[in-house]
Amino acid sequence: MLYQIPSFLLDVITGLFGGACLLRLYMQYHRVPFGNPLGRFIFAITDWIVLPLRRIVPAFRRWDLASLIAAWLLVMVKFLLLFLLVGAGGGYAILPLLSFLGLLQLAISGLTALLIVYAILSWIPTASSMLQDLVARLAEPLVRPVRKLIPLVGGVDLSPLVVIVLLQIVAIVLGDALAWAYALGRR
Repeated sequence: MLYQIPSFLLDVITGLFGGACLLRLYMQYHRVPFGNPLGRFIFAITDWIVLPLRRIVPAFRRWDLASLIAAWLLVMVKFLLLFLLVGAGGGYAILPLLSFLGLLQLAISGLTALLIVYAILSWIPTASSMLQDLVARLAEPLVRPVRKLIPLVGGVDLSPLVVIVLLQIVAIVLGDALAWAYALGRR
């Protein structure tokens, strides 16, 4: 219990701020406008870490590397605090690898959540809303290649489900790699 509660709280905080940094990166890559409420929220909770990094880390083409590095640093701080909590000994050298794997895991979780919201919104027959348009702009690049391979089944688009299954397979592999690296770091 002494480890689970701080670990859970660090996961929530890292998920919120690190996930927002990754969403900022993804939205900028796809040139999604930030004038909507979600975009303003993303800027509001990430500017404190992204803007200082942007002074020293330039963007590369359409990739906002400052947002990516901010998310990676947040994940690294999470693992550092967990190592300090359990007394990792000399395993701090594994932190960059752990952080990279944790960042990939966070990205997979975010994309999975995006696709779930996309699928649910596609089932609701409403007039086009700002949220629905935003989610569609972010999810379409993920489902478009699969949609070309899998036809509609009874008028239902199964491509979000297929992409979610593929993302979960990647998440399982990443989880095992993360557990291995974490165990290696605690030795």
